[in-house]
Amino acid sequence: MNILVINCGSSSLKYQLLNMDNEFVLAKGICDRIGIDGKLVHERPEGKHTADISMPDHAAAMAVLLDVLLDATHGVIKCKSEIHAIGHRVVHGGEAFSGSVLIDDVVEKAVEAVNDLAPLHNPPNLTGIRACKQHMPGVPQVAVFDTAFHQTMPAKAYLYAIDHALYEKYKIRRYGFHGTSHKYVTQKAAELLNRPLSELKLATCHLGNGASVCAVSGGQSVDTSMGLTPLEGLAMGTRSGDIDPALITFIMEKENLTAQQVLDMLNKKSGMLGLSGGVGSDFRDLSAAAEGGNAKAGDALDVFAYRVAGYIGRYAACMNGLDAVVFTAGIGENDSAIRAKVCEYLTWLGADINQSENNKRGQMLDISNPRAKVRVLVIPTNEELMIARDTKKILEAK
Repeated sequence: MNILVINCGSSSLKYQLLNMDNEFVLAKGICDRIGIDGKLVHERPEGKHTADISMPDHAAAMAVLLDVLLDATHGVIKCKSEIHAIGHRVVHGGEAFSGSVLIDDVVEKAVEAVNDLAPLHNPPNLTGIRACKQHMPGVPQVAVFDTAFHQTMPAKAYLYAIDHALYEKYKIRRYGFHGTSHKYVTQKAAELLNRPLSELKLATCHLGNGASVCAVSGGQSVDTSMGLTPLEGLAMGTRSGDIDPALITFIMEKENLTAQQVLDMLNKKSGMLGLSGGVGSDFRDLSAAAEGGNAKAGDALDVFAYRVAGYIGRYAACMNGLDAVVFTAGIGENDSAIRAKVCEYLTWLGADINQSENNKRGQMLDISNPRAKVRVLVIPTNEELMIARDTKKILEAK
């Protein structure tokens, strides 16, 4: 069974085509700068192909994608019928979805109904679904939601301390994101530790430009750092993370800005970018600047590690114990210095890392010393594989 995984952004369409008989990636890539000028980056085991191709909208990008998959030189299939199903990353499912679902008209409408909870993400996700329906009518499509894994959170974790009528009216609550990644590394952690998932208490740290920590008890999400939107929680690449809500009106008045302008600032010009005084949001740039004596860059890195450790400690308390900390995503998998900074705060829990193991990259590892009471794991995430697995599972259950 070949499954095409689609992840649509506002001006991009990322894809992977996987043979799910052996979970082999036949091809992957991105249709980028959609609606601007259009750029295709297409990879397969034999090599990479790039091209500048006009893509006025996502439907045109879908046509480009299918053309390259079928291309005599760069393609990996001979006809569209070799794509047996399509799995879509959908960022927000609201309270309607606690798992992945086969897409029909009812599901489409339910996803559209929560567009205002994820205005930057859900509309492009829907556009991708509709583009696939246009170009491959009749091919089953499955929605895999970033929020679904966190639907097991209890009310004490997801409710905001605001008028309950607002929750009932608008479903204002904490939803959490990166669920597909947290779910994947949770399952791999149980394998690496050789213990039943039902027995484990984990703090999974998805650390990339967007970042979140999740408390996972017995394989279920019981709390997570992101909230109604991905702005809550950790200080991130360009997002502020947790702040005093009164800061919004304070900045509005002092800087003569609208609420939307302040939200744009908190989403796009804050976090590591803001703290570093504009050095950047890329941790490689921040580390280089800090090593060169830039105090603001150093402060930004310290804030990031401090916040991550704080959430881990909080979740250890909430779960009344902790068996392992899991680092994943771009920073979590590759930045040994950040992992070390975070773990310096966790010695009271029993974390004790082996620096030689910590310096390794790109591998699934237990980087703990043998005597450590809390294990520290590095697990490369694979959201596309998780989406493909969910898609296959749903089709086989039909």
